[in-house]
This record gives sequence, C-alpha cells and structure tokens, in this order.
Amino acid sequence: MTAVVGHEGVWSEVIGQPAVVAELKAAVADPAAMTHAWLFTGPPGSGRSVAARAFAAALQCPAGGDGTCHECRTVLAGTHADVHRVVPDGLSIGAEEARGLIKVAGRAPSGGRWQVVLVEDADRMTESAANAILKMIEEPPARTVFLLCAPSLHPDDVPVTIRSRCRVVGLRTPPVDAIADVLVRRDDVDPALAAWSAAASGGHVGRARRLARDEDARLARKAVLDVPLALVSLAACLDAADDLVEAAQEETDEATAGLDAPETEAMKAALGYGARGPGMAAAAKGAGALKELERRQKSRATRLGRDSFDRALVDLAGLYRDALVVHSAGGNPPMLMHPDRRADAEDLARRIGAEGALRRIDAILACRLAIEQNVKPRIALEALTVALRLPA
Repeated sequence: MTAVVGHEGVWSEVIGQPAVVAELKAAVADPAAMTHAWLFTGPPGSGRSVAARAFAAALQCPAGGDGTCHECRTVLAGTHADVHRVVPDGLSIGAEEARGLIKVAGRAPSGGRWQVVLVEDADRMTESAANAILKMIEEPPARTVFLLCAPSLHPDDVPVTIRSRCRVVGLRTPPVDAIADVLVRRDDVDPALAAWSAAASGGHVGRARRLARDEDARLARKAVLDVPLALVSLAACLDAADDLVEAAQEETDEATAGLDAPETEAMKAALGYGARGPGMAAAAKGAGALKELERRQKSRATRLGRDSFDRALVDLAGLYRDALVVHSAGGNPPMLMHPDRRADAEDLARRIGAEGALRRIDAILACRLAIEQNVKPRIALEALTVALRLPA
C-alpha cells in the first residue's frame, strides 16, 4: 500500500509529536547533529516505527523529506535498496537474523545517502542478537545508521549497553484531537466517528484507525468491556474466560489464514515439490526448510494470539482505571480511558471501590505476565476472571 503523504512531507504521518519532528528535522539538516544510532521509545500507538520510517526517508531524500521524490516514496513503501526494515514475525529476533543485519549494515549505500537499518520491536531481540547488534553499534561504518524502536528505556526492553550508545527519541501519547483530525483528514472518516474512535483508542493511532474503519473491531472491544459487570458468579467467570480465548483464536486464525498457505505453497514450488527426476532430490533436501517455515508460522501465530489477548487486557485495565479515577475524583473526574463507558466505570466504582479497582488492575498485570511466560492462556484467563469477580 502506498503511503499517503501530506503537505508536511514524510512528517505528516507522525501525529502529535512536534518536538520529535523538530529534533529529527534538525539532524537531517545538519550533519553535525547527526548520530549513527537512534532509539525511538514511547507507549504503544505513539508512532515509534512511523517516526523512524519518516526519519529514514528524510535521511535519503535530497530535500530532507519532501515526500514526493523517488527516495521518499520507496522508503515509505518499504522498497528502498538502502533501507532495511526488520519486523519480527514471531516472538523474537534471533542471533541469525541479527548477523544478517550486520552484513547489510557493513555495506556502503548502493544509491542512497545512508545505509539505514530500522529494527521495529527491538525489545524482542534475544540476548545473543542484542550482543551482535551492540558490536556493530560500537564500531559503525561511516554511512550506516541504526534506528531501533522499543516501548521504554527499561532494561527488559533495551539493554543498558545498547541504550547508552544511542540517541534516545521519546514519543508521547498523541492528543485525542490530533488523532481525530488525522482520521478525518487522511482516512476520510466521519468526524463524529473519528472523535469517538480517537477517544476510545487510549491514544493508540493504529487502534483508532481500526475502530473507525472496522465494525468487527468495535464489536470486539464492546465484548471485552462488557465482561467486568457480567462476572457475578463462578460460572460467569469461566464463561467469560472461554469467550476471550475463543475470540483471540478466531482473530489469530483469520490473520494467519491469508499468510500461511501462500507461504507454504511458494516454498514448495521453490523446492520442486511434485517434480520428477532431479527435482525429486531437491524436494527431499527441502524438508528441513519446510519444517523451519512451519516453526516460524507457529511462532507468528503465537505472537498474534498474545497481541490479541494483550489488547483485551489493556482495555480491561483501562476500565478499572476509570473506576478508580471516578471513585477518587468524585463528580468531576478527568478524562477517562473509555469515556463511552462512563456509566460502567461509575457502577464498578460503587461496587468495588478504589481498593477493589487496584487489586483487579494488579490481577490483569499478573495475567499479562503469565501469558508472556508461556502459561496457557485459558488457565491464565480463568484465574483472572475469578480474581475480577464482583462481590456478592
């Protein structure tokens, strides 16, 4: 899909981050302000990878990111020969993939001004991958730039050794009105729906776009936010856990259905499956490659499932946070995470109080951690919904 670029050039996609854009523009314009390794951090949906891609385009653009030239268009489309974007399919970025990046980073630019390596979800690098990347960052080639994206500066997300060698660019949660404006201006969303989607997204630009354009996403959010007030018995808790697991599985199956089969067929064709004569020997040797593809596909499905659970858990935590705010602030609470569910937040506040809301938020965080640590999602979610059960 071709990126839509506005009058601000490549920076038009970086929403609600004026200080970040100013800093990156200054680095593009002044070689003395340029750094060979950058670390983009910020909460989910703040646009870390979007800002990094815009920066990569501006670095390659003779005009500093006008958004109309061949360099800008190919970087944003992901086809520029000197910009290498790494998006992990599975749960992690391993050492083998990191070594491949290092080979690329060591080359001189083939046509662009820089050799750019952009690693999205750098927090998913394994320890061995991070160590390999660190060595390259410590002694980078003259025309190579590393752009790493991670949620935070916490050592669990980015090793201190890498962070200390990078220039950190911190993004913030975009304002609701900025998100709504871009939905109307760029995606032609009805202003009322754009305002609702922006407010309901928790400051996550991609989530706001999905809510605005996909009714299934709106229904899935509603189903999750209906859970807290339905947990009136043990049977209701177990039913809710089943529903959450089934919804995540359906979403994962739908996402992988269009990916796995074409990948498998393409590899079988490349390996000569179904061929006769010499092709049969080549196909036999390709059994290991097919097993590796199946392993990657399974890892990707696991990650997509975890992402689905995580969205649901973040929405739940947001509603209990709203109950806490309503209880503490009284009749005039500040902006809520789920403003369209204010009545539910007020009902929860009356029934569980501030302490009950805090306990339930802690339970949700514990569930997220359990799923990350490979506890079976059904077991983790059953334990969670029981912990969220309403008092009699």
